[in-house]
Amino acid sequence: MSTTRAIDASPDTGDPRRARPDPARAQRPPRRTWRQALRRDWQLYSLAILPLLFFVIFRYLPMIGNVIAFRKFQPGGSVLGEEWVGLRYVKMFLNDPSFWQVFTNTVVIGALTLLFCFPTPIVLALLINELRGRKIKRFVQSVSYLPHFLSMVIVAGLVMEMLSVDGPVNQLLRAAGNEPVAFLQEAGWFRTIYVSSEMWQTVGWGTIIYLAALTTIDEQLYEAARIDGASRWRQIWHVTLPGIRPTAMTLLILNIGTFMAVGFEKILLLYNPLTYPTADVISTYLYRMGIVSNSFSYAAAIGLFEAVIGLALVMSANLISRRTVGTSLW
Repeated sequence: MSTTRAIDASPDTGDPRRARPDPARAQRPPRRTWRQALRRDWQLYSLAILPLLFFVIFRYLPMIGNVIAFRKFQPGGSVLGEEWVGLRYVKMFLNDPSFWQVFTNTVVIGALTLLFCFPTPIVLALLINELRGRKIKRFVQSVSYLPHFLSMVIVAGLVMEMLSVDGPVNQLLRAAGNEPVAFLQEAGWFRTIYVSSEMWQTVGWGTIIYLAALTTIDEQLYEAARIDGASRWRQIWHVTLPGIRPTAMTLLILNIGTFMAVGFEKILLLYNPLTYPTADVISTYLYRMGIVSNSFSYAAAIGLFEAVIGLALVMSANLISRRTVGTSLW
């Protein structure tokens, strides 16, 4: 009986059940509590104090002011409003025809900006990546980055000077025998002007992230594609684009989140009452209602409505991206 037990306990019996380690006996590293992690890496956690304070003070605490969307606010009175009015201001802007006009303008300008300004940096990054000369590559990058560092006032001033009645564009039209066009006074031209200037200002800066993503693609994939006889276009389609797809989807979700908040500063500097039918968006409408007309509760209700739509767009885009591509923010 003792011999049989000794044989069964021997590790050389050949029984696969004896060869497997017992998971109950496997030694696992002890889990650290948050206090232990904080005590160990307190220097790293201290670096997050200032950013957290910034978001708390300038992002989260102001959210309390959204309550005036449901309360009657009077300048000089209580910060949180004088009396509860419920959905009064929500019903006001839902029944206001001018609000739906600016809402339509916001959707159209936001869609055009996303359609043209999102893929353009990808195309430019691919073209820069294909350049072999180091000097010409640096020159193209520097020229494309430069507009990003210009102030919005300077950009608007350049656009106004270029498209004025006596500007270079109309001088070329006169030289070609055509009549000058008042671009900034015609509502039909505003969306084209805005989207074109936005592309010129943001396309170079947007390529930085994609160029960084291109450096992470394994060169062996390109070598394997060349061995299989793939041309440069095939390599871009089957190797480069899948390599930067997670980055592109992340930026697309972020851009969709700001879909409703189209450029307030540029539109405010470029538009005028003649171009209101196509240029007036929610952000400029809020400025006129809240700051100019002192209708703070009405403006807060519209701003809250815009924020809810933006949140819904981000969550929807994140869900669709996670289910279709496998890439998401959370």
